[in-house]
Amino acid sequence: MIQMMLGGLGFDPKNMSPIVLLRDTEERNFLPIWIGMFEAAAIAMELQEFKPPRPMTHDLIATLIQELGGRVGRILIQDIVENTFYATIEVEKGDATKINIDARPSDAIALAVRTKSSIFVSEAVMIKAKMVNTEKDEEETQKFKDFIDSIKPEDFSKYFDNNNRS
Repeated sequence: MIQMMLGGLGFDPKNMSPIVLLRDTEERNFLPIWIGMFEAAAIAMELQEFKPPRPMTHDLIATLIQELGGRVGRILIQDIVENTFYATIEVEKGDATKINIDARPSDAIALAVRTKSSIFVSEAVMIKAKMVNTEKDEEETQKFKDFIDSIKPEDFSKYFDNNNRS
């Protein structure tokens, strides 16, 4: 497993689909994951420290886990099948029991941002996603990183109505 961090949010320049970019601590490996607009907005809201008047779904999940005596230990992105990523939320209970919950990576990442949990990606996923950095693709990776770095969370504001209370 490779420990990753949230590198940023952005849009695929080809089709303007939201992307969450994970990166390792040395910034040698990057993993873009295409996500939904609502999940991107949920991540962006937390990054901007925007607190809605009522709990959003990911806030509710984090509170439920905590109130039931658990904590999010880590997020694992362990598989990719036909361009679909598979993630697990590892919940640790007080008695050292671990519960693995199947999740979409976007939801798992939104939860990790809220709970300050670690994100891990299997080496097999990195290889399948063909994003392991080699010398010949360093330039392309740098271009992609520069693009992601130029996107700001507020770029999502036009897609998310702050007055929506549902």
